[in-house]
Amino acid sequence: MFVAGGRSAFTCLELVGDYSSSLVDITMTILGSRSCLVGILCSLSLFVASSRTSFAETGSLDHPNIVLILADDLGYGDIQCLNPERGKISTPHIDSLAQQGITFTDAHSTSSVCTPTRYSLLTGRYNWRTSLQRFVIYGYDPPMIEQDRMTLGSLLQTSGYKTAAIGKWHLGMTIPYTDERRVRGHNPPNVDWDARISDGPNERGFDYYFGISASLDMTPYIYIENDRFVGKGNVVKAFGFRKGPAEPDFEAVDVLPKIQDKTVEFISKERDNQPFFAFVSLTSPHTPIAPAKEWEGKSGLGRYGDFVMQTDSVVGEITRAIDEAGLKENTLIIFTADNGCSKSARIPDLQAKGHYPSAQYRGSKGDLWDGGHRIPLIARWPAQIAPATQSDQLICQSDCLATFADIVGKKLPESAGEDSVSFLPAFYDKPIESTRTGVIHHSIDGYFSYRHGKWKLLLARGSGGLTAPREHQVAEDSPIGQLYDMDADPGETNNLYESHPEVAKQLLDQLTSDIENGRSTAGDPVPNDVENIVLWKKPTKK
Repeated sequence: MFVAGGRSAFTCLELVGDYSSSLVDITMTILGSRSCLVGILCSLSLFVASSRTSFAETGSLDHPNIVLILADDLGYGDIQCLNPERGKISTPHIDSLAQQGITFTDAHSTSSVCTPTRYSLLTGRYNWRTSLQRFVIYGYDPPMIEQDRMTLGSLLQTSGYKTAAIGKWHLGMTIPYTDERRVRGHNPPNVDWDARISDGPNERGFDYYFGISASLDMTPYIYIENDRFVGKGNVVKAFGFRKGPAEPDFEAVDVLPKIQDKTVEFISKERDNQPFFAFVSLTSPHTPIAPAKEWEGKSGLGRYGDFVMQTDSVVGEITRAIDEAGLKENTLIIFTADNGCSKSARIPDLQAKGHYPSAQYRGSKGDLWDGGHRIPLIARWPAQIAPATQSDQLICQSDCLATFADIVGKKLPESAGEDSVSFLPAFYDKPIESTRTGVIHHSIDGYFSYRHGKWKLLLARGSGGLTAPREHQVAEDSPIGQLYDMDADPGETNNLYESHPEVAKQLLDQLTSDIENGRSTAGDPVPNDVENIVLWKKPTKK
């Protein structure tokens, strides 16, 4: 039974199991009264609901295990339960998480592209406060997260958790070289494959790491375990258009199954030890779109649809490992994605077959329109979250840091989570108490957008990203910005920028304040990493 933003008495009763059945039988026998039975059932439902809220109110439960699964380039509309009318890809395992937990329908990544999103997700801070003002970094780039900055990993590590990051990192690390030549391009000849890698996940809050340094179409094509390469990149391969060093046995099609296996292995190993946190960063359905052979042709929509189905299967296997280990009740699983669907998925072809990866929203990966950054975010935690619930409250992935701190009973220091607000109250069908006015969006080309309530302001004439019209394609006499009523116009088709100048000014003033203060939450102003953050970008011809 689906209850939007609430709980059903019958849903709650299911959790009581055999005890509820026994109570029904005894009550009917002794009382013989349907009205009395209804009263007892209502009391029982209230008891179950109140037992769920106890953690939020008292913090009395043990720290839950936390598994955060991040898909790569997966559209909001690629999840069947989020797009039932225009979604044609079967995602039964992710749908099952939604039926067992809570679905956030207005959740966003801070950026519409991957590196900046990952920075914000792990640190609770907008990426454009750093030197990364647009685009992404590459596989040999230096670390983006400062050494002393709190991350999800370090927060939980210092709270008694065993922490692991498994999969795509894409936040930089210090790659060792045999000499001091500067790295240029994607095919450096002087990597020291035997030396230690520094400033990677192990030094950013994670006890264990297994994965790749960047996207699966970025070199080097070699696994990293903790702070060492697994083998040597002594051959050259290309997955996509980037050619570079590769370990001889490394193949793109094997990476997603490897991430699954390493995650299941970690869960199995830690099941009887301290609480654990696994940040599972999938490489799918990002390019290269490489479904395993057993998934080819399954979707009927081409390789992208097949790869999404395989991604869903990986989520199912990780969930099954948790459940079979007896950890279901007190494990929080969060499933989400880093940004919208990529154009590499051949979106027009998918739409021709009736599948809309962005559902009813405009745009896709890279864009300021919601198709670029409105993402699936589903949470299951049976001990605390009622099944089949929904929240339409506005949240952002940067909010994970404050939420996890709330869960483990820690107060964030002033130097951490400057843009993070806890969404834990939403787990209990309560309003999120936010000191932040709105949420800032950022595109691949560095354009800004601001969302507050139903209003969304874009400091761009077009998509701000990869979808036409791009900034250099917009007519000169077009408004310099865009303003949309997201309640009335979720598809962002009716630009109200010139008809509601007072709303546009109010949002622009708040956006400016959030940037200049170095934080969007309450607290003393702190410096950004860069002095000059340009609000209004000039379009560049491509």
